[in-house]
Amino acid sequence: MVQLKDIFLALLLVGYTVSLEVEITPSHGEISLGESKFFMCEADAAARHIDWFGPSGDRIEPNRPDITVTRNDDSSSTLTLYKAGTENAGTYKCVASNGDQQAESTVKVKIFQKITFTNAPSPQEFSEGDNANIVCDVISSPPPTVFWKYKGAKIQMEKDVRFKVLSNNHLQIRGIKKTDEGSYTCEGRLMARGEIDLRVIKVVVNVLPTIRVWQSEVNATADVGQAAMLTCAVDGYPEPMVTWTRNGVVLEAGEKYSFNDDGSEMTLMDVAKLDEGEYTCIAKNKAGESEQELSLRVFVKPKITYIENQSTSEMEDQVTLTCEALGDPTPTISWSSGERVFTEGEALEFTFIHIAHFSGTVKTTKPKTFREFVMHAFHPPDAPKINGAVAVYTWEGNAVNISCEVKAHPSDVSIVWLRDALQLPNSNTTNIKIFRSSSASYLQITPESENDFGSYNCTASNEMGTESKEFLLIQAEVPSAPSVSEVRPFSTTAQIQFEEPESTGGVAVLKYRAEWRTQGRGYTSEVTITGLKPETSYELKLSAINGKGEGESSPAEFFKTEPVRNPNPPKLEGALQPKGNSLKISWIKQDDGGSPILHYLIRYKPVSMAIRAEMIKIRLPSGSDYVVLSGLEWDTEYNVYVVAENQKGKSQPATMSFRTSTEPEAIQDLGEEAAFSMGVMLWVGILVVAFVFLLLAVDVTCFFVNKCGLIMCLCGKSGTGTKGHNLEEGKAAFMKDESKEPIVEVRTEDECTANHNAAGPTEPNETTPLTEPE
Repeated sequence: MVQLKDIFLALLLVGYTVSLEVEITPSHGEISLGESKFFMCEADAAARHIDWFGPSGDRIEPNRPDITVTRNDDSSSTLTLYKAGTENAGTYKCVASNGDQQAESTVKVKIFQKITFTNAPSPQEFSEGDNANIVCDVISSPPPTVFWKYKGAKIQMEKDVRFKVLSNNHLQIRGIKKTDEGSYTCEGRLMARGEIDLRVIKVVVNVLPTIRVWQSEVNATADVGQAAMLTCAVDGYPEPMVTWTRNGVVLEAGEKYSFNDDGSEMTLMDVAKLDEGEYTCIAKNKAGESEQELSLRVFVKPKITYIENQSTSEMEDQVTLTCEALGDPTPTISWSSGERVFTEGEALEFTFIHIAHFSGTVKTTKPKTFREFVMHAFHPPDAPKINGAVAVYTWEGNAVNISCEVKAHPSDVSIVWLRDALQLPNSNTTNIKIFRSSSASYLQITPESENDFGSYNCTASNEMGTESKEFLLIQAEVPSAPSVSEVRPFSTTAQIQFEEPESTGGVAVLKYRAEWRTQGRGYTSEVTITGLKPETSYELKLSAINGKGEGESSPAEFFKTEPVRNPNPPKLEGALQPKGNSLKISWIKQDDGGSPILHYLIRYKPVSMAIRAEMIKIRLPSGSDYVVLSGLEWDTEYNVYVVAENQKGKSQPATMSFRTSTEPEAIQDLGEEAAFSMGVMLWVGILVVAFVFLLLAVDVTCFFVNKCGLIMCLCGKSGTGTKGHNLEEGKAAFMKDESKEPIVEVRTEDECTANHNAAGPTEPNETTPLTEPE
């Protein structure tokens, strides 16, 4: 008979079995190909065994290299998939058991491939005219949808049939042009997961070099130290490398040949006849190679190689004068006498006989007339030759000059500018001006739109021929990004070392702009980096600016300023003052170490003093930037030390040495008081001298007027005689010695009496007022 206790235990066991449950976290498993993920199996009670089974139904053994099973505690276990592959997809089962009790749970694992670019190189280069296939290999599961964009805008295939997306998602451009160059975006999208990724591919179109030769045959003169220039204008992208050959031999720069920067102009020094021949200009770049032949024709200046002087008399029937000359081309020999030029038409009296070396002989049947004959040899003149920079860069709104420099003989040259076979300027070109000098024409253009850029023709003509040359006006671009090579941070400043941009855009870089920000905040733009906070991380970018505008910024550079520290020593400059024993010390503040400068300490002493001798010290406030050291010893060498001090401490001393001037042999400085005393004495002396002269003038007046005064006493004359008697004596003395000039004016007695009587006016002197008092 079954006991009640056994029934209770059986029911308890059944209830325990029913209550055992297993749960897998996470319940859904989606893993990107190559990623790792784990799943945890947890039982709601203690389980003796917890096992994992793979998609094939086999039990997963612990510590496999790709899949591991780890028992965490009595009720949980972890399944980990490392670098999941497509073979790991399927349903995984976790089984927990404890005696007769068992529970299980499953999780379905899906392995998917996220959008991945396996091959999308940048830049990709093509030659102009080729059918370009821009490579962009992208995979995902399911396969992605690929879109192409050009300069940020979706490419409209239906509007330009040259563009086509191939079955492998590559973009094909049939007959690619230079204008197709730029940045293309390959964008992959997966609608099922809302996933998107992209790659920017830079496409470069290389252009086969083209060579334009304005003068296929160049003339030069030999043996006169003349140089000849052969020119071939080369276009292409990238910029072609130009080489010159003759008879298959590459010509190198040296004493005989020289080249300009791009090699398009070759100059032959000291042209000789042996230099005549064919020369080949070869232009080569990534797109291919082109060549063009030019001829050098060398003329030999006419040279008289033989001339014979003859003497004759009236008895001789004829006389022969012979002249021989060499040259290339063959010189023309003519004879003249005075202003008369002899020709073959004068055969009755003169007969030309051409002998070896192209000589000319003149015979005359009139020996009675003696003449001196002169030979003239003519050299052919030159057709115009045009020089000047072929490519000129500018931008819209910026005026620029294209120079057409002409060399020709004769120099009377007509120069015209053409574009599209129309002469410039015309009614449709209000933004073009032409300036002319004696040997050049300047075309000034202010571009207003893209249509103003392109080719302009300069044509020069004289009576010997015509020469034309094409000039290119190219739209300048903003410079490329500079490269930051090093940032040297201090507490509140940072020094940037950078490399210039690879491309300036065709025009010079005017300035650089530095942008920095505290990491995580917005940028700020300044010329230099100052005012930074100590011990702070910053992010830095640098860009270049030319006349066209600002280029792209460099990649971000990260740096951290130093903590507050002692300041850097100031930079010193010294200048002796005019006195010679005074010195002005100026300084430039350097990095303050992150704390404001409190003051500057200046110490100095003669070098000859003992080492332990105490220095002279001066303390100046932080705003000071110079100090004048005066009263120094003459002809003595001094050492000066300047220290900057902030709250943290003192800088290292900035030092300089100098020597005072030799003491001059001049009156020592008397000081301001002595100078004032000397000034007073000078004015007193001037007044005394003026007073003496005044007394002397009065005494002279008294002597001549009244025959009295100091002069009268010195001369020993008596003042008791009558005026008439004195006047007669004065007149007699004057008449005795007529050679002397009169010292005083001789007056009549009536005039003297009138001047000294009270009834008449008084004769003015130094003490007489100029006007009557009212």
